[in-house]
Amino acid sequence: MAADSNIAQSPWEHYYGPNLGYIQEMYEKYVENPDSVDPVYRETFAQWGAPPSVDDVNGVVVKPQPSSIQVEGSKMADPVFLKKIVDAGKLVRNIRAYGHLAVENDPLGIGTVPDTRLLKPETFNLTQEDLAAIPASLIWEEAPESIRDGWQAIQYLNDVYTKSFGIEYSHIHEQEERVWLKRQVESGMAAKPMNAKERSALLNRLIEVEQFETFLQRSFVGQKRFSIEGTDVLVPMLDEIVRELAHDGAEHILMGMAHRGRLNVLAHVLGKPYTGIFSEFHHAPNKDLIPSEGSSGINIGWTGDVKYHLGAHRSLKEGATIETRISLANNPSHLEYVNPIVQGFTRAAQDNRTAAGYPKADFGSAAAIIMHGDAAFAGEGIVAETLNFKKLPGYGSGGTIHIIVNNRLGFTTESSDSRSTYYASDLAKGYEIPIVHVSADDPEACIAVVRMACEYRQRFHKDFLIDMVGYRRHGHNETDDPETTQPLVYQKLRKHPVVSIIYSDKLKEKGLINEDQVAQMRQDNLTVLQTALDTVKESDQTHRKIEEPGRRRQKKELATAVPLKKLKSINEELLKWPNGFNVYEKLERILMRRAAALDEGGKVDWGLAETLAFATILEGGKPIRLSGQDSERATFAFRNLVLHDIKTGETYCPLHQIPQANASFAVYNSPLSEAAVLGFDYGYNVFSPETLVIWEAQYGDFANAAQVIIDQFITAGRVKWSQKSSIVMLLPHGYEGQGPEHSSARLERFLLLAAEDNWTVANLTSAAQYFHILRRQAAMTDTDEARPLIIMSPKSLIRNPLVASDPTDLSEGAFKPVLEQPGLGTKNAAVERLIFCSGKISIDLATALTAEEGANWDWLHIARIEQLYPFPKAEVENVINRFPNLKEILWVQEEPQNMGAWNFIEPRIRSRAPKGSAVRYVGRPKRSSPASGFQFIHNIEQQRIISVALNKSTLNTITQED
Repeated sequence: MAADSNIAQSPWEHYYGPNLGYIQEMYEKYVENPDSVDPVYRETFAQWGAPPSVDDVNGVVVKPQPSSIQVEGSKMADPVFLKKIVDAGKLVRNIRAYGHLAVENDPLGIGTVPDTRLLKPETFNLTQEDLAAIPASLIWEEAPESIRDGWQAIQYLNDVYTKSFGIEYSHIHEQEERVWLKRQVESGMAAKPMNAKERSALLNRLIEVEQFETFLQRSFVGQKRFSIEGTDVLVPMLDEIVRELAHDGAEHILMGMAHRGRLNVLAHVLGKPYTGIFSEFHHAPNKDLIPSEGSSGINIGWTGDVKYHLGAHRSLKEGATIETRISLANNPSHLEYVNPIVQGFTRAAQDNRTAAGYPKADFGSAAAIIMHGDAAFAGEGIVAETLNFKKLPGYGSGGTIHIIVNNRLGFTTESSDSRSTYYASDLAKGYEIPIVHVSADDPEACIAVVRMACEYRQRFHKDFLIDMVGYRRHGHNETDDPETTQPLVYQKLRKHPVVSIIYSDKLKEKGLINEDQVAQMRQDNLTVLQTALDTVKESDQTHRKIEEPGRRRQKKELATAVPLKKLKSINEELLKWPNGFNVYEKLERILMRRAAALDEGGKVDWGLAETLAFATILEGGKPIRLSGQDSERATFAFRNLVLHDIKTGETYCPLHQIPQANASFAVYNSPLSEAAVLGFDYGYNVFSPETLVIWEAQYGDFANAAQVIIDQFITAGRVKWSQKSSIVMLLPHGYEGQGPEHSSARLERFLLLAAEDNWTVANLTSAAQYFHILRRQAAMTDTDEARPLIIMSPKSLIRNPLVASDPTDLSEGAFKPVLEQPGLGTKNAAVERLIFCSGKISIDLATALTAEEGANWDWLHIARIEQLYPFPKAEVENVINRFPNLKEILWVQEEPQNMGAWNFIEPRIRSRAPKGSAVRYVGRPKRSSPASGFQFIHNIEQQRIISVALNKSTLNTITQED
């Protein structure tokens, strides 16, 4: 043991990649002038000579050098001494695991004082003499040659783990990652110093950030801007991340953040002109001269959003060949809900969708940066949902760099009110994400951890989190007085210098800059700001011009029929699988029934219609992404697009192998999340508008858990941000007596939000209708006609024979907003009651009609409104106008009266009803719960609705309660 303890490893074994390149650069300087490098490097080079080249590093063999410290054999046999060695080893482990507790990264000193006794030698009854008697290599195997004994080792490790920043990595399971992070810290590479040019540029950037905020404060008194002050260093951190990622080949950098500091990031990282930002404060009218994202948007179809919610794009060149596009996502005040949107952007940027099969992801081609609030990171569940994407096949993006912009406050509440954890970042430990805590008042440390984060992502393709601890110089906004709730904090803040002053003083002390140079920086930046404001004021001489209303969606007749011969050819290919692939016998019988579905007299059910729609869309070169809980099989086992070999467990997707496919098809079983997955898919679709993206809820009402994504993004993204999407939401809907949570997809909510032609809402009753609406939606992606599509998809109807379609309906038909019940309405003058309905109740009515064989139905006609929004006015009017003797029009639904489509439909039908005819409702009465939890009650209610609707004796006698 004594002999082993005297063997020291070459320090070059700790360096590789960019770090080794840096060491080589230092060595070259050392050869030219030994005094030009740090003394530590000077001593190392003198002892060990030149480091290996990057190309040869894997083949380097370094002979061990004997240590100068020897331990007498008798002493090594002393149990007391051995105990001290063990305790010293514990101390080393504690410093690595808990050194972050001792780091002074709280600029104002307002946090609780941590318990750091585990970091002190005396806790283990160790003295300086005890530690000095222990060879360093016994407690730190990779100790540099200059570290000779245990005391020096402890002092050095304390220095690197408790001074400039604190790191947490002991929760990471992967040994390679832990070793890499440990070497980064302990070799000193994680905190390597910046050169003079970099320091000067950093100071100038901090002055730009600070003066932008103070200039806005003086120029636009009383206006909100949610300033960055107190976490100013965020901007140079983002600058550095962008440089590093662009250098590593990223063509897209996708960013998400809340409103605080957003204007500063837009100006300095995204390159939005000062004039554009000032015009939004000043209401400059000439938007051609002064570009604006539309905080007071006046162009039609774009009601706009407040300036601190807006995003932007910027392209920059990295060298001669690489162009990197930086995008900051639009984000409402729902803070962290932008996280999955950005992840969707990023994966869409990485995926190559041009060939059949799953898309091929290149994680190096795009990267995400997400900035979080400290209270929101711990408080909003969407954060955990999105972090869970990290390793999932259909959602991972090769590592996201997270920054908690930690100002220790959530609106007016302190950290003790907003979380139960010690750190705001503790949630990330469960996802094995390295965490670094760093002070916002130490800009060089912030840049150092950013470089480590970028290298970690590049090497391991995993997330990295930086907890940048600062403060908030003003209230929640600039009109808010924070001293009502945080008087002590703001008493300290009034005396606390801004970071640009702290850093400039530090550089002046080192002789790297003088006061005149700092003053010149400030004056130059102020001149730029004032010139931009003067330009805005000079342009504010004309009157605002309000644009005329723009056109609504054009009603184009899109050809969605597919020749029967082509459908048959595709269907044959869909029923082939590789030799030796063992399909589950029961499933094989079900699938093989489809072989004759397209023959004369055959029927196409819902599942086959969907698969044929997918296949024909892929043939047209349009990629498809489908995700949701159990989407490979589908909740109701009708899809089965991914087959499983019953002997080997291998999978096979026919849509990946059919020769007709000319684009990728991605189907993923999503995690048990709605908000994050729907947000991801929406972001994916916005970034890749050519892709038909479909999100499927396990049950329709599960979309409740994604309401923020629906309300803030899918519903209004187009009018707020001119952000186009054609995402499809499949929401199983229908009353089968399964209780309140498995009946309603809350159709009423989507209709309540329907306005400005913002989406399409459909409730379909035939397989052919589903086939055509999917193909129509695919044809509109990546065009100005693109809108989200909300489908109330069926459950029990999936296998109902009345929903299956003739093959010719697919090969010769088209989507019809209104379908009429076959066999009814043939004698126009005889029809006295016209029923409008939608979805499953339409099939229930049709089933009841077939049960009354031989009955006279001349007095009745039924029309199904398949597309509820945009409301098919012309088609509905044509149906109504055919019947001159109508006494009443009924709207029949299975949902309660205060739910479903009634409140949306009633005024639209009433305004078109013939004079003298009544408009009435038939369905369940108003209720607070969507459905009954008792099957027998459901059956009674459902039968009552059908009986009333089809009973001629109830003509003009139906009560309002009915």
